[in-house]
This record gives sequence, C-alpha cells and structure tokens, in this order.
Amino acid sequence: MAKFAVILPAAGQSRRFHDKHYKKPFAPLANRAVWLHSAERFLNRADVCQLILVISKDDRDDFNFKFASNVAILGIDVVEGGAERADSIEAALGRVKPEADFVCVHDAARPCLADAWIDNVFEAAAKSGAAILAVPVSSTLKRVNKNNKIQETVSRQDLWEAQTPQVFRRQLLLDAYAKREGFNATDDAQLVERLGHEVTVVSGSPVNIKITTREDFRLAEHAMKALPKPKFDGPVHPFADDDMWR
Repeated sequence: MAKFAVILPAAGQSRRFHDKHYKKPFAPLANRAVWLHSAERFLNRADVCQLILVISKDDRDDFNFKFASNVAILGIDVVEGGAERADSIEAALGRVKPEADFVCVHDAARPCLADAWIDNVFEAAAKSGAAILAVPVSSTLKRVNKNNKIQETVSRQDLWEAQTPQVFRRQLLLDAYAKREGFNATDDAQLVERLGHEVTVVSGSPVNIKITTREDFRLAEHAMKALPKPKFDGPVHPFADDDMWR
C-alpha cells in the first residue's frame, strides 16, 4: 500500500473572516475546531502515515494552550509556517517522513470533506503522480477593471475551480519547490505545472468549500450535517469523546 503524508496549512491571517476571537481554522464548528474536522478525515486512514499541521508563529502560544493535548494524543506534527502559503508548505515538506510515497496538501479550512473524494484523488495521484480535486466553473465570469466596470465576459468552457486535497508523488513536489525560486504560487499544482508535469483533475464537489468569510462558516455548518461520518481503519476512534475537542 502506498503511504501518504498529509499537510494541513493553517498559518494564514484570516483577514476576511472578521472574528475577533478566532482565526478560521481554530473556530469551533459542530463542537470541535475547524482544523480538527479536516484532520479527522485523514487520521482515520490506514494509508496515511503522517499528518503535519502548519500554524503561524504568532499563534503558537494560543494554539498550544487550546490544542496541545489533541496534538499529543493524535500524534500530529506541528510546524511553524512562513509569510506566504508556499513558504508554509515548503517548511512542512522538510518534516515529511521518509516512508511517505506521496504528499497530500489539504486546506485546514476545508472541513467539509468526504472519504470517497479522498479515495478518488489518492487513486488518481498513485496512477499519474499528481492529482487534485476540482469542480467545473458553472457561473458566468466577468473581467472587471479597478473601477468595478465590466471589461468582458470570459468563457467558462474548460475552466475548473481548484480545490484540495492536492496530492503528488513526494519527489515530484520536492522538485517543484526546489525550483520555486521565490515564485508565490497560489496552490501546489501551479508549481508542479511549472515543471511541465501533467496534473490530473478529479471531480470534487461544491460542498467541499473553503471557509473564508463568516458566511462560508454558516454554509459549512449546514454542509457538515449532510456529510457521511468518516470511516475508521483503527481500533479506537480518535474523536470518540467529543467533549475532548470543544
């Protein structure tokens, strides 16, 4: 069985979340923090050998106060990220265990994930070396100038909205970051594309939303209720006692 290391970036500033008490990955959603919902989907899998959570250095003390027991019990590695998302992923790559064949990157703020979607993108990555979840763009797209005036309508044909998980053969992702040279990629697939390596797109779901605003948070609350419970391959479910994660 191929082994996957999972990186959950959670080091962003959450500027659009507008909550004075929480950054979005650490806000409580259905009785536990958002990042714990994301982590749960991977911790339950026999093919995942490591989970790395990337946090901001500024959040370290508060994170340890709230979640140190979670991290210890679940065996999660915590890494301090950098100024940009790509800096954070690069820092986490240096901590990936040698037994990992593939590296999966999943936004910590995407808690509405189903096991079947992970199965599909893992399988596609195992075949092609690189695969991401994405959904076809369904809305009409407008290019707008700085004065908020429409300049043109952009064809949505062949356009997809990238999601996570994004999964890559380990050495491929290491090579992509080695040749990054300061390029500020908005996702990991973009760096792999720059190498000339094809990336397979796997159909995801609009339910797999990334929480950015408070409105997204409310949508996620409803979506969580509709998702099937995570499968579990081990002897004890890590979230059996919800009171531990409030």
